[in-house]
Amino acid sequence: MDSKVYAYETFLNETLREDLKKIIENRDKVYKEISEYLQLKAVIEKLKDEDCLGKELKTKVDLGCNFYVQANVPDPSVIFVKVGFGFFVEFTLEEALKFIDKKTACLMDQADEMTKSAAKIKAHIKLVLEDRYHHSGDNSVHGRRRVFLLVVNIGVRQY
Repeated sequence: MDSKVYAYETFLNETLREDLKKIIENRDKVYKEISEYLQLKAVIEKLKDEDCLGKELKTKVDLGCNFYVQANVPDPSVIFVKVGFGFFVEFTLEEALKFIDKKTACLMDQADEMTKSAAKIKAHIKLVLEDRYHHSGDNSVHGRRRVFLLVVNIGVRQY
């Protein structure tokens, strides 16, 4: 009986929880990328609203570690946008807005799929925990409540 409980524990800790952790980390990266595109969209819309097109634009550029330098943009009607795999493409502001809308929609689909995968893994974790408690003889309401609390908190804490 103890070997079966140990096998469940090993599968739970080394496989399911690690998979869940990786999926949540990847989903957070996708959400961060979506946030960056939405920030860029807001800046582009502000540039369009303030009618800065055709005029030189003074701005500050972050070089990293919050170290900023002043920059002059001679023509803010075209910008370079990161499209993926380290490539940047020159877009007009209208083209950039269309690209951002398509890219964020695609990224949201990816994030939704990752969320579904995380939910499936959480369900597997719950099944393993319930089976483990069943084999350990803890069939009380308190034991089932512990399973529920572990599943609810799985993305927040390491057990």
